[in-house]
Amino acid sequence: MKAAVVREVGDASALKMEKDFPTPKLEAGKVIVKNEYAGINFIDTYHRKGLYARDLPFVGGQEGGGTVAEVSPEAAAEGIKVGDKVAYSVFGSYAQYTSVPTGKLLPVPDGIDMGVATSCVVQGLTAHYLTASAHANLIQPGDWCLIHGVGGGTCQWAAQMAKLQGHKVIGTVSKGKEALARTLGCDELIVLDEVPGQSFEDYESVDVVKRVMEITDGKGCKSVIDGIGKSTVDISIASLAHRGIFISFGNASGAVPAFPVLRLIAKSAYVTRPKLLDYTANRAELVERANEIFGWLQDGKLKVSVDTTFPLEQAAEGHMYLEAGKSKGKVLYKI
Repeated sequence: MKAAVVREVGDASALKMEKDFPTPKLEAGKVIVKNEYAGINFIDTYHRKGLYARDLPFVGGQEGGGTVAEVSPEAAAEGIKVGDKVAYSVFGSYAQYTSVPTGKLLPVPDGIDMGVATSCVVQGLTAHYLTASAHANLIQPGDWCLIHGVGGGTCQWAAQMAKLQGHKVIGTVSKGKEALARTLGCDELIVLDEVPGQSFEDYESVDVVKRVMEITDGKGCKSVIDGIGKSTVDISIASLAHRGIFISFGNASGAVPAFPVLRLIAKSAYVTRPKLLDYTANRAELVERANEIFGWLQDGKLKVSVDTTFPLEQAAEGHMYLEAGKSKGKVLYKI
């Protein structure tokens, strides 16, 4: 089968399309999905670079959508049929076929485009847990939330979902993505200069903390959702309200360096470094989150932007596009 494979970690050129990679065999409790799309996410670039270690070689990706091609007896007993439209998150989605445990399958409702459904699985579910759960209820409806990089994929979702949760949202965004960000419903935007060739904004071009404090009458934000990392950690902590929570979930500008916990004492602040797997810990939680997202999509309360679709043959180009900060929405491979 066709697959985009990493045999040695490195830059985007390490991701190479192969035409004869072994097709996965059907196993108990699983199905084989014939992929129509695979989502491209920053975590995929961390795996490719070796920041998050994987056994080599490996098929890239962990987000896909398509139709069920083969069904194990256990899957059939759960009512899953060949031809069912599904989306999922497991390793190995940059391929024609992926083996998926039944517990990881999300039925795609009628009327939801498969590209949009595929986009939902990592970015949508990540945005959902960031805005609904990771804050541990330290933010309440009517409180201020700061979300960095709302022009990017995951935080486009997060800005809209935070509003659906009743939070007031301050978004940071680059000048090049400002027009898009203004469609998301943020209460306030802090517009920053761009960093050429990077996926994040120039956080030295504006005094973000000063603007946050002006907007919030000096109180700060009850939660800060930060996927930028190294460039924003100081801004995020300084922007917190008393007993606010710093939610660090990404490393676009580099990993957050270690810091002494004593830094949090000034505001009795909290910090968490969550991951999606722990917020979709069982099938019930996974389906509950997905159903709410699909419901918002069907009701027109949530807008999803698929920015660009690359053929799998251009696997490296897809990663380079994402890492260069060119995307204004979801980036997909068409299988």
